[in-house]
Order: sequence, then structure tokens, then C-alpha cells
Amino acid sequence: MLFFRSEELIREWCRARAVEPRPIVRMDQLWQLAVTWYGARLEPVSRRPAANEMREIFARLGLHDAFWDPQADTFQ
Repeated sequence: MLFFRSEELIREWCRARAVEPRPIVRMDQLWQLAVTWYGARLEPVSRRPAANEMREIFARLGLHDAFWDPQADTFQ
């Protein structure tokens, strides 16, 4: 995971290395994802979210791109 100050800096970094940009996650989205994903990890019955729960979490955070499909058979 790399952190950048702006989307323009992401584009410059990718251009300089001849790589395609991946989906961008803002810090507020990342924080909410971490809180949601790991918030109950210390509970005795903690478990990883199921695929449909993952989709709901990602959608709620505005992460709609195909990259976020937990059942995709290719890494895009």
C-alpha cells in the first residue's frame, strides 16, 4: 500500500513506472474499512466477513469498482 497526497501524484508515480493505476482508496474510506473489518476481531466468535458481507461493506464505503469483488476470478 502506498500513500499519496493527491490523485495527480498517483498518476505521475504510475506514469514514471509504466504501471496502470489501481483503484484509489481515500484515508477516510481506509479507516472505516479497518474499523468495520477488524472491529470485532478480539471477540470469541469473530470471523471473516462472507462474500456478500464484503460486497455490502465495500459498497457502503463507496468502493464499487470490480477490483472490490471478492469473488472475481481475476485480479484487475
